[in-house]
Amino acid sequence: MNTATISNVQEVNFDGLVGPTHNYSGLAVGNVASMSHGGLVSSPKEGALQGLLKMKSLMDAGYAQGVLPPQQRPDIGALRDLGFSGSNREVLACAAKEAPQLLRAVCSASSMWTANAGTITPSMDSPDSRVHFTPANLQSSFHRYLEPQTTGRVLQAIFRDERHFAHHPVLPATPAFSDEGAANHTRLCGEYGEPGVHLFVYGRQAFGDVRSGEREPKRYPARQTLEASQAVARQHGLTASQTVFAQQHPNAIDAGVFHNDVIAVGNGPVLLYHEMAFLDEEGTLDELRYKMATPLIPVRVPVEAVSMEDAVASYLFNSQLLSNPDGTMTLVVPGECQEREAVWRTIQDYLLAGNNPISEVMVKDVKQSMRNGGGPACLRLRVALSEAERAALTGRVLLTDALYDDLTAWVNRHYRDRLAPDDLADPQLAEESLVALDELTQLLKIGPVYPFQLG
Repeated sequence: MNTATISNVQEVNFDGLVGPTHNYSGLAVGNVASMSHGGLVSSPKEGALQGLLKMKSLMDAGYAQGVLPPQQRPDIGALRDLGFSGSNREVLACAAKEAPQLLRAVCSASSMWTANAGTITPSMDSPDSRVHFTPANLQSSFHRYLEPQTTGRVLQAIFRDERHFAHHPVLPATPAFSDEGAANHTRLCGEYGEPGVHLFVYGRQAFGDVRSGEREPKRYPARQTLEASQAVARQHGLTASQTVFAQQHPNAIDAGVFHNDVIAVGNGPVLLYHEMAFLDEEGTLDELRYKMATPLIPVRVPVEAVSMEDAVASYLFNSQLLSNPDGTMTLVVPGECQEREAVWRTIQDYLLAGNNPISEVMVKDVKQSMRNGGGPACLRLRVALSEAERAALTGRVLLTDALYDDLTAWVNRHYRDRLAPDDLADPQLAEESLVALDELTQLLKIGPVYPFQLG
């Protein structure tokens, strides 16, 4: 265990750019928003601009902000692997006729939710003083299972310097090691440069005797396994004193809480969570208190204040919790939180007026993402980096005013205003996407990362 404190550490939020094929296909079982909006017409351009505007506003407020590119979609190679043949046009047409559900899956822009890209351990917690990365296998759904290879190439392209960064293989893509990345992982600490404790939250146990009192959800599948969380912790060299493994409440999963970041969010020493977040609430908090060097600040929202229905509909707990230099925290919530009276009242009267560091709320419009089940926290991958590690990044991925302007212009050049599910078979959409992504890798200066660029 590396016990050294590293100075000049910042948490950088790497947001995923919404891709050119952003659409509403209702692919995610257990994701209430995704299922309820399936078949609606989307706006890829509006979605990408909403995401960029959120990034820009946080950068302007003084928070370190990064950008991650979308995936190559449609993934025609995946269709060919599944037996479709001929030209790209013929493959798309055949898939649209014979297996429209597969076509929708290979066109998904779900990589925008980079909280699922992987799990990160910062250098101050790792035994070799490097930042460690494991891409998530996302094996629980086909449309996300297609992401890890490109995700791994993107992470290795940006975090390339082996003196500072270490990359691990994706876990075996089997139900026993189902891994959904940082959406089920929170690092709690004092200052970012101080050693932290890693809270891994899982939905089920795959092997061995089930722990006492554990049970599985009955309506929707549990996506994260204990075994996957333990494997990632081993890859990163984390010890028992640095980790807490807690089971997500199965009733929450059945209510539509498919990831823990839909019911809890942590940053620094603060853990904001709903009463129904953990099956063993007190045991989880006690273990965190015992292992953390800094006193834990739990902020519990009872079900009487916010129902499970309101929590899932508003994505209150899928907000970003950002640390400020004066010790206060800012909560970045989706606009949907204002639309639920109980949620907005809780934010004003319980969180902002409560005895906790949350002193400000910022409301952001990310409706295009929200309709597919992804709020502000889904859209970002948090990476704590020292000044030297930030300097070692490859490419042009830390947001500046100039990069924001370039990305906004890029979206306006290449993205469609409207996209209906029937448009996914349009071969011109595939061509438009390749042109856009090729230009994007040049704009970000990350080199070739997409299958079509690698030959």
